[in-house]
Amino acid sequence: MNFLTSTLAAGLMCLPFLSQAQQKFAETITAADLEKHLRILAADDMQGRETGTPGQRKAAEYIAGQFAANGLKPLVKTADGKLGYQQPFTLYKKTWGDFYVSAGSKRFAYLKDFVTNGLLSVPTETPYETVFVGYGINDNTLNEYGDLDVKGKAVVLLDDEPKTEDGKSRVDATSSSSKWGGGNGWRAKAALAKEKGAAQIFIVSADSAAGFQRVLAQRGALMGRFNRLGLKPGTEDVGSVGVFLISPDMAAALLNVTTSQFNEASRLYTRSTGTQLPKLTGTVAIKAERIEEQVQSSNVLGFIEGSDKKDEIMIISAHYDHIGVSADGQVNNGANDDGSGTVSVLEIAQAFAKAKAAGKGPRRSILFLTVTGEEKGLLGSEYYADMNPVLPLENTVCDLNIDMVGRVDDLHQGKNDNYIYVIGSDKLSSELHKISEDANEKSVKMELDYKYNDPKDPQRIYYRSDHYNFAKHRIPIVFYFNGLHADYHRPTDDVEKIDFKLAERSARLVFFTAWEVANRDQRLAVDSNKQ
Repeated sequence: MNFLTSTLAAGLMCLPFLSQAQQKFAETITAADLEKHLRILAADDMQGRETGTPGQRKAAEYIAGQFAANGLKPLVKTADGKLGYQQPFTLYKKTWGDFYVSAGSKRFAYLKDFVTNGLLSVPTETPYETVFVGYGINDNTLNEYGDLDVKGKAVVLLDDEPKTEDGKSRVDATSSSSKWGGGNGWRAKAALAKEKGAAQIFIVSADSAAGFQRVLAQRGALMGRFNRLGLKPGTEDVGSVGVFLISPDMAAALLNVTTSQFNEASRLYTRSTGTQLPKLTGTVAIKAERIEEQVQSSNVLGFIEGSDKKDEIMIISAHYDHIGVSADGQVNNGANDDGSGTVSVLEIAQAFAKAKAAGKGPRRSILFLTVTGEEKGLLGSEYYADMNPVLPLENTVCDLNIDMVGRVDDLHQGKNDNYIYVIGSDKLSSELHKISEDANEKSVKMELDYKYNDPKDPQRIYYRSDHYNFAKHRIPIVFYFNGLHADYHRPTDDVEKIDFKLAERSARLVFFTAWEVANRDQRLAVDSNKQ
């Protein structure tokens, strides 16, 4: 704890610039309460709160229960005509149905035995003859197709390009990769195979089973892009010719030989110029079914009505979803991302609810909005802002958004534990920016770091959380963020790594800023255009 932290621990009552009401209700936001909520939301039984899963729905019920317990009003009309806290919506997911490759008596499974580069659709099981074409190269010095007729067949080929013992390419005799080699050589090979009429393309992407497991680990995480959720049903760019990445063992089965026989043929192709080589053939059957599923999810809304300016609304937001369970069964609890922001919203909501109960409620109304689908592309906030705003956007004065607070990032580790990245405060409203800085100076006195507010910053953080769906409608925003760390989107993002005193200070800063916005005489001016 640095000297700033120690000073703050003495309490807020020593800060004369705040009203007694602000001090009193800010002090109800505590590290202990933040931890209490987070140990529930980031527990293993929430199963990582992935959008559309039982864990996400369980988290939504908990948040709604907290809003109800604190006396926040429900706003969403339910099927029975009553009002509820959850705003349900449907997402559309393009994904794989049956997807397998069969050869002989063996059936190979997607993400276990093979992955693909791109999408394909083979809705009914379809057989093909297979033929080995070495490295699948046709160049001035190397023509491995020769007089082979591959039209309508599945070709099996080796990744990269053949090289001499001193590491030079047999294609152009240089030490650098030709267009057939390196990480993108498969594109030229696939284009050539399609040009020759190949119906499917299998690329042997490692020289051993262990090596292929590394390929699966590297590529598997990228395959999620083929299972994207969206707010609308849609079409995909799907062809009938697939590019499969496979192991030597699978290649052997496709060509009806043993793995040792296939490896020997591969060595011959590597050492040779492509002439007088063994011809390997076989048969394969493929089914690759693309389907669209409907996934149900919901945002959770709690409302505190204002007094004399109740038609104007301020939003305080965070996303409560995370990325779920890893392929190996580990739960990604998402304590920091964004359990920390969600519990901050709960505590700030409770503070304002206590103020209202004591006759010190806000002049403007406040919508506490916890959204789902952020991890799938900011979908929950997009649904609210673009498709179904429960309260009019034209009456919405600002959004204060909290995502990943309570962890000290690498840039501040060992240097400062009393900082917060403030992003977007000046993009649309100079008044909001000044309120943010003044509120901080009068209260928690954190270092306001504007690194990620720079439009030239390569991380482009301003566009990566839910506030952006309000900013694009020219609603002023502030995004509060403590930065990235090694546990981001990993099973190690656990409650034990949260600095709850830092999270407390961050949540109190949002509260003080919100108090000023909610109670000022004039609505925030939208007078900047720095997006």
